[in-house]
Amino acid sequence: MTDSSKALIIGASRGIGLGVVNVLTERGWQVTATTRDAVPAGSPESAEWVKLDINNPDQRKAVKDALSESTFDLIFINAGAFGPASQDVNQASDDEIVRLFMTNTFSPVRCATELLPLLKPKTGVLALMTSELASLNENEVATYPLYSASKAALNMLTRPLKEETDKHGQTLLSVHPGWVQTDMGGENATLTIEQSTTGIADVFEKWRGKGGHHFVEYSGRELRW
Repeated sequence: MTDSSKALIIGASRGIGLGVVNVLTERGWQVTATTRDAVPAGSPESAEWVKLDINNPDQRKAVKDALSESTFDLIFINAGAFGPASQDVNQASDDEIVRLFMTNTFSPVRCATELLPLLKPKTGVLALMTSELASLNENEVATYPLYSASKAALNMLTRPLKEETDKHGQTLLSVHPGWVQTDMGGENATLTIEQSTTGIADVFEKWRGKGGHHFVEYSGRELRW
């Protein structure tokens, strides 16, 4: 990476998103990041912050318009949610399920599609945060079925983006962060935020300029769809 590398991180107010902002900034990147609320405490002074709720189409358009003169080496769509406490489709309400899929599936893909023109040709990386739980092969017992289903749908709706990224020689990634000690992952998770986000940043570097669409975890291991 060079000092001129630029990243746009969507959903960086805490946890993994903020961790990626910190790691990339430490590596000399110019980072623009989004948050729904106030700029998070302790964030790097050099980072540029923009307000965005990815479920709000007017805000998505405003962010795109504000950044229209920028070109990014990396666009990482990290925003997401766990969803209803009950992961049973028969117990969760319709509103809870629709909200989950809007946040984890439809809005991230819409956001990626709208921001894709800002990605640098040939070496640019477009990445979306998913989970190994989205895979029927990796998640054989259907752990957290509603959350997993929303991420499986995200993987499928991400795939059509490959046609556009292929045209410009860009790389498309679906990224699994591992089981991380965040509000979502809980204190018993096996990875710290620093371990996960350092690995994720390494993955971005490894796949730069490779092209195609790849399902990878923070360690660099490719996962089965």
